[in-house]
Amino acid sequence: MTAKQTGRLQRWAVYIFIYLLTLLWLVPVLTALITALRSNNDILTRGFWSLPNVLTLQNFGQAWTRGGLTHYLPNSFIITLPSLVGTLFLSSLAGYALSRFHFRGNRVILFIFVAGMMLPFQILLLPVFRLVNAIGLYNTYWALIIFHTAFQLGFCTFVLRNYMRTIPGEILEAARMDGCSEFRIYWQIMMPLTLPALAALATLEFTWIFNDFLWALILIQNDALKPVTTGLAALRGQYVMDWTVIIAGSLIATMPTVIVFLFLQRYFIQGLTLGATKG
Repeated sequence: MTAKQTGRLQRWAVYIFIYLLTLLWLVPVLTALITALRSNNDILTRGFWSLPNVLTLQNFGQAWTRGGLTHYLPNSFIITLPSLVGTLFLSSLAGYALSRFHFRGNRVILFIFVAGMMLPFQILLLPVFRLVNAIGLYNTYWALIIFHTAFQLGFCTFVLRNYMRTIPGEILEAARMDGCSEFRIYWQIMMPLTLPALAALATLEFTWIFNDFLWALILIQNDALKPVTTGLAALRGQYVMDWTVIIAGSLIATMPTVIVFLFLQRYFIQGLTLGATKG
């Protein structure tokens, strides 16, 4: 066998392996989609793994009305969007300062940000709950907005600081010589150059915050303020669980994150690769 044939065989082996992994990853998604398109009676009579007899969109309609998605989804956006904007703005300011200014304690501050990333959220349940309750933010949007902004700040600062270090300093020095203020350099020069990293972080942060269940369950008990993750739990009764409706509601709830990723995927991929290739 020639070297060319060996290389072609290796490529085909890699392709087959990737296709198998993709198929394996899609199995739960396809199973959820088929389940959401079946009636609950069809599953009970024919079995969960049987082929569906009739496909219907009724479950999605019931999930939208019975599941209260008309106010749970807006609640998720009310929590996610301010958290996302606040996190990216504050972390970009911190990343700019840590990457471009040399001062005593620079590395200590960076270490504090990184150390905060290593804390398991579970050990903070009681302290955060007591703090939020003490300052009167329990059962409010602000409880989750402030929490997500604070706890996502370390990761975003770490990523943006490393990315901003790859930006040539000569560009910023030229702007200073032209009389630009430091904030103007940050806002009009550094931020556009950091757009790929910001888009990649926006995709990740939107997904993490929008899909959060634990802290939404701990900090908000008012049904009118719940996001979609905890709101969908109301579809599960103590003795009766209509899994077809629950899964249909879950699929509807995933659409915003899918749309955000599809919209930002070009910047997302660029943000993940550009920092690794720049010197």
